[in-house]
Amino acid sequence: MTWILVTNDDGINARALVPLVRALTPIAPVRVVVPDGERSWIGKAITRHAPVTVETVDRGGFEMFSCSGSPADCVQLGVHTLFDDPPALVVSGINLGYNHGTAYLHTSGTVGAILEAHLVGVDGLALSTEGEGDFRTWMDWASGAESVPMWERLAVLGADLAAGMIRAGSLGVAISANFPDDADVTTPRRTTTVAETGYDQLFVEDSPGVYVHDYHGGLDYRGPLEGTDIGVNSEGWVTVTPVRAIGTAAFPDALIPLLSPNLP
Repeated sequence: MTWILVTNDDGINARALVPLVRALTPIAPVRVVVPDGERSWIGKAITRHAPVTVETVDRGGFEMFSCSGSPADCVQLGVHTLFDDPPALVVSGINLGYNHGTAYLHTSGTVGAILEAHLVGVDGLALSTEGEGDFRTWMDWASGAESVPMWERLAVLGADLAAGMIRAGSLGVAISANFPDDADVTTPRRTTTVAETGYDQLFVEDSPGVYVHDYHGGLDYRGPLEGTDIGVNSEGWVTVTPVRAIGTAAFPDALIPLLSPNLP
């Protein structure tokens, strides 16, 4: 049976979850395995040294599995353990905030879920959105009841992308799609590359010997943005970007004699 596994890193109570499941259901049967709370900035972490618990809950009339682990744990359980057959596609999101640029792609639990799917042989689609202006102000609004119409509209867009991947069949791909929060199915789409980005300090001292995450959204742009996910999103387009787990990169010639004079 062709079916879709939905997960996220914003947790079982994320405003986007029920609208996304509802929009995907006409395409194929949907099964949901999501963290029991927010798991942002966790990347592709796998729980190894503690048990992972799963319970069945109802959200919006849909039966879902709520998991104590990470988004990647949810994918592992959804692909290999909880069901008799694997999904045709893993859809992760819709995330609160863009996941574009290398800095966010390497840390995002939303993207980590589709990288896990890719490693276990299932295509993945990560969906992320963001509004203009101050991010924390937007996030507070997007987490509230007034944002539901936005999530319903964006869920239709995400489902349209998922439907295309289902029609294409298994291609061994992981796709990160980012769209402005005013996008819909008519918004122009463009395939992009990943912008090279980084960030600086993430932790501040809260009390002696205690440090807390205190990131304010600052990015270090390390290359041109034209044609990248960040650059194209800034133009108001939907970006569709193929990603993959870390692989071999180009080896700088200047580094060869410093590591070994015998390297070919």
